[in-house]
Amino acid sequence: MAPTLSIVIPVFNEQENLPELQRRLLESFDKLAIPFEVILVDDGSKDRSREFMKELHKKDPRFCWLALSRNFGHQTAITAGMDAARGDAVVVMDADLQDPPELVQQMIARWQAGAEVVYGVREERLGISRWRQGIYRSFYRIMRRLTPIEIPLDSGDFRLVSRRVLDDLKRMPERNRYVRGLVAWAGYRQEGLPYVRPGRHAGAAKYTWAKLLRLAADGVFSFSYVPLRAATWLGFVVTALGFLYGLYALVAPFFGKSTPPGWTSTVILVLVLGGVQLITLGIIGSYIGRIFDEVKQRPLYLVAEKEGI
Repeated sequence: MAPTLSIVIPVFNEQENLPELQRRLLESFDKLAIPFEVILVDDGSKDRSREFMKELHKKDPRFCWLALSRNFGHQTAITAGMDAARGDAVVVMDADLQDPPELVQQMIARWQAGAEVVYGVREERLGISRWRQGIYRSFYRIMRRLTPIEIPLDSGDFRLVSRRVLDDLKRMPERNRYVRGLVAWAGYRQEGLPYVRPGRHAGAAKYTWAKLLRLAADGVFSFSYVPLRAATWLGFVVTALGFLYGLYALVAPFFGKSTPPGWTSTVILVLVLGGVQLITLGIIGSYIGRIFDEVKQRPLYLVAEKEGI
Protein backbone atom coordinates (compact mmCIF):
# COMPACT_ATOMS: atom_id res chain seq x y z
CA MET A 1 0.00 0.00 0.00
CA ALA A 2 1.38 3.40 -0.96
CA PRO A 3 2.01 5.67 2.03
CA THR A 4 -0.34 8.57 2.67
CA LEU A 5 2.35 10.44 4.57
CA SER A 6 6.08 10.71 3.94
CA ILE A 7 8.39 12.14 6.61
CA VAL A 8 11.66 13.48 5.19
CA ILE A 9 14.52 13.88 7.68
CA PRO A 10 18.02 15.06 6.67
CA VAL A 11 20.70 13.47 8.85
CA PHE A 12 24.23 14.73 9.44
CA ASN A 13 26.13 13.20 12.37
CA GLU A 14 22.98 12.50 14.42
CA GLN A 15 23.76 9.06 15.87
CA GLU A 16 22.85 10.25 19.38
CA ASN A 17 19.40 11.40 18.28
CA LEU A 18 18.25 8.60 15.97
CA PRO A 19 17.05 6.09 18.64
CA GLU A 20 14.91 8.72 20.40
CA LEU A 21 13.75 10.05 17.04
CA GLN A 22 12.49 6.59 16.07
CA ARG A 23 10.68 6.15 19.37
CA ARG A 24 8.86 9.46 19.16
CA LEU A 25 8.04 9.06 15.48
CA LEU A 26 6.43 5.66 16.05
CA GLU A 27 4.64 6.89 19.15
CA SER A 28 3.20 9.82 17.21
CA PHE A 29 2.42 8.30 13.81
CA ASP A 30 1.08 4.92 14.92
CA LYS A 31 -1.75 6.86 16.57
CA LEU A 32 -2.69 8.42 13.21
CA ALA A 33 -3.70 5.06 11.74
CA ILE A 34 -2.58 6.07 8.24
CA PRO A 35 0.13 4.46 6.08
CA PHE A 36 3.40 6.35 6.41
CA GLU A 37 7.07 6.14 5.52
CA VAL A 38 10.11 7.80 7.04
CA ILE A 39 12.87 8.80 4.61
CA LEU A 40 16.20 9.41 6.34
CA VAL A 41 18.76 11.20 4.15
CA ASP A 42 22.37 10.74 5.24
CA ASP A 43 24.17 13.88 4.11
CA GLY A 44 27.73 12.57 4.35
CA SER A 45 27.78 11.76 8.08
CA LYS A 46 31.15 10.89 9.64
CA ASP A 47 29.75 9.09 12.69
CA ARG A 48 27.68 5.89 12.90
CA SER A 49 24.45 7.50 11.66
CA ARG A 50 24.30 5.31 8.55
CA GLU A 51 24.67 2.13 10.62
CA PHE A 52 21.81 3.25 12.87
CA MET A 53 19.69 3.95 9.79
CA LYS A 54 20.34 0.45 8.46
CA GLU A 55 19.29 -1.03 11.81
CA LEU A 56 16.12 1.05 11.84
CA HIS A 57 15.19 -0.23 8.39
CA LYS A 58 15.75 -3.85 9.44
CA LYS A 59 13.53 -3.41 12.49
CA ASP A 60 10.83 -1.49 10.63
CA PRO A 61 10.75 -1.34 6.78
CA ARG A 62 8.75 1.87 6.98
CA PHE A 63 12.05 3.54 7.88
CA CYS A 64 13.71 3.96 4.48
CA TRP A 65 17.01 5.68 3.94
CA LEU A 66 19.37 6.94 1.30
CA ALA A 67 22.97 8.09 1.62
CA LEU A 68 24.38 10.89 -0.49
CA SER A 69 27.87 10.42 -1.91
CA ARG A 70 29.19 13.34 0.18
CA ASN A 71 27.93 16.28 2.19
CA PHE A 72 25.81 18.33 -0.22
CA GLY A 73 24.23 20.55 2.44
CA HIS A 74 21.01 20.62 4.44
CA GLN A 75 18.80 22.13 1.72
CA THR A 76 19.97 19.64 -0.90
CA ALA A 77 19.43 16.74 1.51
CA ILE A 78 15.85 17.91 2.01
CA THR A 79 15.43 18.01 -1.77
CA ALA A 80 16.77 14.45 -2.13
CA GLY A 81 14.28 13.19 0.44
CA MET A 82 11.40 15.02 -1.20
CA ASP A 83 12.32 13.55 -4.58
CA ALA A 84 12.11 10.05 -3.08
CA ALA A 85 8.85 10.65 -1.16
CA ARG A 86 5.77 8.71 -2.31
CA GLY A 87 3.15 10.10 0.07
CA ASP A 88 0.16 12.30 -0.68
CA ALA A 89 1.63 14.71 1.85
CA VAL A 90 5.27 15.21 2.86
CA VAL A 91 6.53 16.47 6.20
CA VAL A 92 10.06 17.85 6.49
CA MET A 93 11.68 17.91 9.92
CA ASP A 94 15.15 17.87 11.45
CA ALA A 95 16.67 14.85 13.17
CA ASP A 96 17.63 16.71 16.36
CA LEU A 97 14.01 16.69 17.66
CA GLN A 98 13.77 20.47 17.66
CA ASP A 99 10.83 19.89 15.32
CA PRO A 100 8.41 17.97 17.58
CA PRO A 101 6.89 14.93 15.80
CA GLU A 102 3.79 15.36 17.97
CA LEU A 103 2.82 18.49 15.99
CA VAL A 104 2.47 16.57 12.74
CA GLN A 105 -1.01 15.42 13.70
CA GLN A 106 -2.16 19.06 13.76
CA MET A 107 -0.48 19.68 10.41
CA ILE A 108 -2.32 16.72 8.90
CA ALA A 109 -5.62 17.99 10.26
CA ARG A 110 -5.10 21.36 8.56
CA TRP A 111 -4.04 19.65 5.33
CA GLN A 112 -7.16 17.51 5.38
CA ALA A 113 -9.14 20.71 5.90
CA GLY A 114 -7.79 22.15 2.65
CA ALA A 115 -4.37 23.69 3.31
CA GLU A 116 -1.70 22.86 0.72
CA VAL A 117 1.18 23.91 3.02
CA VAL A 118 1.32 23.96 6.81
CA TYR A 119 4.51 25.48 8.22
CA GLY A 120 5.75 25.72 11.79
CA VAL A 121 6.09 29.23 13.24
CA ARG A 122 8.66 29.50 16.02
CA GLU A 123 7.08 31.63 18.72
CA GLU A 124 10.06 30.97 20.96
CA ARG A 125 13.38 29.16 20.62
CA LEU A 126 14.62 27.35 23.69
CA GLY A 127 18.27 26.56 24.26
CA ILE A 128 19.80 29.55 22.44
CA SER A 129 20.79 32.99 23.68
CA ARG A 130 18.54 36.04 23.38
CA TRP A 131 20.95 37.90 21.11
CA ARG A 132 21.03 34.94 18.70
CA GLN A 133 17.24 34.83 18.75
CA GLY A 134 17.28 38.54 17.96
CA ILE A 135 19.55 37.96 14.96
CA TYR A 136 17.21 35.27 13.61
CA ARG A 137 14.14 37.48 14.05
CA SER A 138 15.89 40.44 12.41
CA PHE A 139 16.95 38.36 9.40
CA TYR A 140 13.40 37.19 8.67
CA ARG A 141 12.10 40.74 8.81
CA ILE A 142 14.87 42.09 6.60
CA MET A 143 14.24 39.23 4.19
CA ARG A 144 10.54 40.13 4.11
CA ARG A 145 11.44 43.68 3.00
CA LEU A 146 13.99 42.58 0.41
CA THR A 147 11.94 39.98 -1.45
CA PRO A 148 8.75 40.42 -3.47
CA ILE A 149 7.29 37.18 -2.06
CA GLU A 150 6.03 36.80 1.48
CA ILE A 151 8.28 34.25 3.17
CA PRO A 152 6.58 33.52 6.52
CA LEU A 153 8.26 35.17 9.48
CA ASP A 154 10.08 32.96 12.02
CA SER A 155 9.49 29.77 10.05
CA GLY A 156 12.08 27.17 9.14
CA ASP A 157 11.92 24.01 7.06
CA PHE A 158 9.57 22.19 9.46
CA ARG A 159 6.43 21.98 7.34
CA LEU A 160 3.91 19.79 5.57
CA VAL A 161 3.45 20.14 1.81
CA SER A 162 0.85 18.44 -0.33
CA ARG A 163 1.69 16.25 -3.32
CA ARG A 164 0.52 19.08 -5.57
CA VAL A 165 3.09 21.48 -4.11
CA LEU A 166 5.76 18.80 -4.04
CA ASP A 167 5.31 18.15 -7.76
CA ASP A 168 5.74 21.87 -8.39
CA LEU A 169 8.92 21.96 -6.28
CA LYS A 170 10.37 19.16 -8.41
CA ARG A 171 10.09 21.50 -11.39
CA MET A 172 12.47 23.96 -9.66
CA PRO A 173 15.93 22.41 -10.08
CA GLU A 174 17.96 25.46 -9.07
CA ARG A 175 21.31 24.66 -7.46
CA ASN A 176 21.57 27.25 -4.67
CA ARG A 177 18.45 26.16 -2.87
CA TYR A 178 16.42 27.97 -0.24
CA VAL A 179 13.57 25.49 0.19
CA ARG A 180 11.33 27.59 2.43
CA GLY A 181 11.54 30.40 -0.13
CA LEU A 182 10.66 28.03 -2.99
CA VAL A 183 7.62 26.79 -1.07
CA ALA A 184 6.49 30.36 -0.40
CA TRP A 185 7.00 31.25 -4.08
CA ALA A 186 4.77 28.33 -5.12
CA GLY A 187 1.79 29.96 -3.43
CA TYR A 188 -1.47 28.05 -2.86
CA ARG A 189 -3.21 28.00 0.50
CA GLN A 190 -0.58 28.13 3.25
CA GLU A 191 -1.17 28.19 7.00
CA GLY A 192 1.15 28.75 9.96
CA LEU A 193 1.19 26.55 13.06
CA PRO A 194 2.73 28.35 16.09
CA TYR A 195 4.89 26.30 18.43
CA VAL A 196 7.72 26.63 20.93
CA ARG A 197 10.89 25.16 19.46
CA PRO A 198 12.77 23.10 22.05
CA GLY A 199 16.53 22.77 22.26
CA ARG A 200 18.45 19.92 20.66
CA HIS A 201 17.89 16.52 22.21
CA ALA A 202 21.62 15.69 21.97
CA GLY A 203 24.76 16.77 20.16
CA ALA A 204 25.88 20.12 18.82
CA ALA A 205 24.17 22.30 16.24
CA LYS A 206 25.31 21.55 12.69
CA TYR A 207 24.58 25.02 11.29
CA THR A 208 27.72 27.06 11.96
CA TRP A 209 27.70 30.83 11.53
CA ALA A 210 29.36 30.39 8.12
CA LYS A 211 26.61 27.98 6.99
CA LEU A 212 23.91 30.29 8.34
CA LEU A 213 25.39 33.23 6.43
CA ARG A 214 25.53 31.15 3.26
CA LEU A 215 21.90 30.10 3.71
CA ALA A 216 20.93 33.74 4.26
CA ALA A 217 22.82 34.76 1.11
CA ASP A 218 21.06 32.01 -0.88
CA GLY A 219 17.74 33.34 0.36
CA VAL A 220 18.51 36.95 -0.56
CA PHE A 221 20.22 36.40 -3.91
CA SER A 222 17.71 33.76 -5.05
CA PHE A 223 14.63 35.91 -4.47
CA SER A 224 15.69 39.56 -4.54
CA TYR A 225 17.28 42.06 -6.93
CA VAL A 226 17.54 44.68 -4.18
CA PRO A 227 21.34 44.19 -3.70
CA LEU A 228 21.89 44.98 -7.40
CA ARG A 229 19.65 48.03 -7.18
CA ALA A 230 21.41 49.12 -3.98
CA ALA A 231 24.79 48.87 -5.71
CA THR A 232 23.44 51.03 -8.55
CA TRP A 233 22.12 53.68 -6.18
CA LEU A 234 25.35 53.63 -4.19
CA GLY A 235 27.20 54.32 -7.44
CA PHE A 236 24.88 57.26 -8.20
CA VAL A 237 25.35 58.71 -4.71
CA VAL A 238 29.15 58.49 -4.82
CA THR A 239 29.17 59.97 -8.35
CA ALA A 240 26.96 62.85 -7.20
CA LEU A 241 29.21 63.53 -4.22
CA GLY A 242 32.26 63.49 -6.49
CA PHE A 243 30.56 65.91 -8.89
CA LEU A 244 29.67 68.27 -6.05
CA TYR A 245 33.20 68.14 -4.72
CA GLY A 246 34.51 68.93 -8.22
CA LEU A 247 32.23 71.98 -8.42
CA TYR A 248 33.46 73.12 -5.03
CA ALA A 249 37.08 72.77 -6.13
CA LEU A 250 36.37 74.88 -9.25
CA VAL A 251 34.34 77.61 -7.54
CA ALA A 252 36.23 77.92 -4.25
CA PRO A 253 39.16 80.02 -5.63
CA PHE A 254 36.71 82.74 -6.77
CA PHE A 255 35.66 83.22 -3.13
CA GLY A 256 39.16 83.39 -1.76
CA LYS A 257 39.25 79.77 -0.72
CA SER A 258 41.43 77.00 -2.00
CA THR A 259 41.13 73.28 -1.94
CA PRO A 260 43.37 71.65 0.67
CA PRO A 261 46.73 70.70 -0.81
CA GLY A 262 48.37 67.33 -0.39
CA TRP A 263 47.39 63.72 -0.53
CA THR A 264 44.54 63.61 1.98
CA SER A 265 41.61 64.44 -0.29
CA THR A 266 43.04 62.34 -3.13
CA VAL A 267 43.56 59.30 -0.94
CA ILE A 268 40.07 59.59 0.58
CA LEU A 269 38.44 59.80 -2.86
CA VAL A 270 40.45 56.87 -4.19
CA LEU A 271 39.63 54.70 -1.16
CA VAL A 272 35.92 55.55 -1.24
CA LEU A 273 35.57 54.99 -4.97
CA GLY A 274 37.65 51.80 -4.82
CA GLY A 275 35.56 50.47 -1.95
CA VAL A 276 32.31 51.19 -3.79
CA GLN A 277 33.61 49.47 -6.91
CA LEU A 278 34.71 46.38 -4.99
CA ILE A 279 31.38 46.14 -3.15
CA THR A 280 29.50 46.46 -6.42
CA LEU A 281 31.68 43.85 -8.11
CA GLY A 282 31.16 41.50 -5.17
CA ILE A 283 27.38 41.81 -5.43
CA ILE A 284 27.43 41.30 -9.19
CA GLY A 285 29.82 38.38 -8.73
CA SER A 286 27.40 36.66 -6.34
CA TYR A 287 24.68 36.72 -9.00
CA ILE A 288 27.07 35.67 -11.78
CA GLY A 289 28.32 32.78 -9.64
CA ARG A 290 24.78 31.50 -9.29
CA ILE A 291 24.26 31.82 -13.04
CA PHE A 292 27.45 29.78 -13.52
CA ASP A 293 26.11 27.05 -11.21
CA GLU A 294 22.88 26.86 -13.18
CA VAL A 295 24.60 26.78 -16.58
CA LYS A 296 26.77 23.78 -15.63
CA GLN A 297 23.60 21.69 -15.07
CA ARG A 298 25.28 19.26 -12.69
CA PRO A 299 22.99 16.97 -10.68
CA LEU A 300 21.82 18.45 -7.40
CA TYR A 301 23.15 15.40 -5.55
CA LEU A 302 24.45 11.85 -6.03
CA VAL A 303 23.10 8.84 -4.14
CA ALA A 304 25.71 6.35 -2.95
CA GLU A 305 23.44 3.83 -1.24
CA LYS A 306 19.78 3.35 -0.35
CA GLU A 307 17.29 0.89 1.15
CA GLY A 308 13.52 0.89 0.85
CA ILE A 309 13.50 3.76 -1.67
